[in-house]
Amino acid sequence: MTMKNYTLGLLIGLVALAATAKSASIDHALFTEVLAAHVRSGLVDYVALKTEPRLDRYLAQLDATDPDSLPTEAEQLAFWINAYNAYTLKLVADHYPVHSIHEIGTGGRIIGWLLKRTPWDVRFAKVGGKEMTLNEIEHEVLRKRFQEPRIHFAIVCAAISCPPLRAEAYVAERLDGQLDEQARQFLNDQRSNRFDLKTARATLSPIFSWFREDFGPNDQAVIEFVAPYLKPSYAALIETQPSAWRIRYSDYDWALNEQPGMKPPMPSAHSN
Repeated sequence: MTMKNYTLGLLIGLVALAATAKSASIDHALFTEVLAAHVRSGLVDYVALKTEPRLDRYLAQLDATDPDSLPTEAEQLAFWINAYNAYTLKLVADHYPVHSIHEIGTGGRIIGWLLKRTPWDVRFAKVGGKEMTLNEIEHEVLRKRFQEPRIHFAIVCAAISCPPLRAEAYVAERLDGQLDEQARQFLNDQRSNRFDLKTARATLSPIFSWFREDFGPNDQAVIEFVAPYLKPSYAALIETQPSAWRIRYSDYDWALNEQPGMKPPMPSAHSN
């Protein structure tokens, strides 16, 4: 073999190796360890999470992975859902103790939204070597690219009225089932979603108002979306006449989704 052929072969081999490495799937097991250790019934132990090295190691994996190189759409979707949840946990843990995620932004809930200085506008989430905001992950990637409405039952906003945080990472091979489980759990939680079969009135989470375009153009489309995830007796009655249903929205509790009794004393105004 000539030196020229050897060099060419080596180059081809290195390119193939790089391509294989780039497209390799990411292992979310580390994030599952974090969630299993610190999430109970959807509530988070932020005290322990503040000093959890596995979360930082997992975030480093997200930063080192090019999500566009993941080989399937399911792997990419699972990656971005996990990234959103992991960075939300990181944001809250770094600022903890707080009573609500809105305390992290500038100006509170209303002014922060007007100024685009909410916690979801903080540019800190490093994914594939790019620094992003949570808003960009949710609206520019998850909603726009995948058009999967069940993401709204999977991503967590660190509030009591959010769909509960799952105590395991999302993974491609079980993603469809995981998303269905999240939808069923949330839609059958009467604190956020209630269905009056006598009057054909549904009281739904404001999530269905905020992201109305993701679920359908009118009340009937939304009802047809949610019905399959309800208890069979409810689903059967709703599906017989979906056009008769009207929707109103429940209140949203923005209190932090923390485990009870975990919060340390809030800093004193006179402390150094």
